[in-house]
Amino acid sequence: MKKSYDSKFKSRVALEALRGEQTVAEIAGKYQVHPNQVQQWKKKLMEGAAEFSSPGLNGKKARCMSRTI
Repeated sequence: MKKSYDSKFKSRVALEALRGEQTVAEIAGKYQVHPNQVQQWKKKLMEGAAEFSSPGLNGKKARCMSRTI
């Protein structure tokens, strides 16, 4: 059975990986997820942050994105 995780959990794990205080393997072990999953969530968070800081965004889209990150 495939395990699903809510966006809060994914964000928490991804932010921890972005901080770089622990290795991806350590974070994966702490949250009992596969290290590849941590990498994917981290990448997605970084892509979302890049879009958020993009100069072409209007205020409405930026506000909407900030709620999902």
